[in-house]
Amino acid sequence: MTAVFVHGVPETSSLWDPLVAELDRDDTAQLALPGFGSALPDGFEPTMHRYADWLADELRRFDEVDLVGHDWGALLSMRVLADQPANVRTWVIDSGDLGPDHKWHDAARTWQTPGDGEAVMDAWVASSVEDRAATLEGVGAPADGALEMARHLDAEMGRAILGLYRSAVDVGREWGPGIDSWTAPGMVVGSALDPFRSPRLITRLAERTGAEVLELSECGHWWMLERPAEVARALESFWSRHP
Repeated sequence: MTAVFVHGVPETSSLWDPLVAELDRDDTAQLALPGFGSALPDGFEPTMHRYADWLADELRRFDEVDLVGHDWGALLSMRVLADQPANVRTWVIDSGDLGPDHKWHDAARTWQTPGDGEAVMDAWVASSVEDRAATLEGVGAPADGALEMARHLDAEMGRAILGLYRSAVDVGREWGPGIDSWTAPGMVVGSALDPFRSPRLITRLAERTGAEVLELSECGHWWMLERPAEVARALESFWSRHP
């Protein structure tokens, strides 16, 4: 059994280090999305479909999996779960429900706009590490975590981010129906101060899937950096109820 952690945007696998350090288990794996802290492989198109295929392939390397996904890691997990992988024992994600009413946040809509997206991303990448970190702190990232993310933000990651978001304009309609085929027990993380998530859609996803909800009333988008010990205990409790 392996607890597999999947990060999002604009992050690397090191996002999970503080949380994993708090866990009372050593059977963990922190997956690194191609292009996020590493070069995109030759011929790898950074679209949501390609990344979902990549994640499905990665999960097949393990006998049994407790899957934990954040941000885009959560969305990719949602697509993989639709195929009912036999080796996924449990799932934990911080995404809300997907459907025709899904709306992207303002930054995503800018990234999805040709020209505007490149201009914003190029400026962000060209800025200093300190300025990039300050931008992330402005949307809730703790200082240490913001600095770590900012160090890895480069043109390759920027290209991957733009590709992901431009492939996902209609992700709610494309991937939403697959949620009804999920069979593994799950838990949805509801961090009340997350500016990119809707509490209504968190609740709706939990009701739709029969999942538990982990309410983090004083946490934002980067809950694994803000409350690593608290979240570690919650994960262990959840896993213990689904041996």
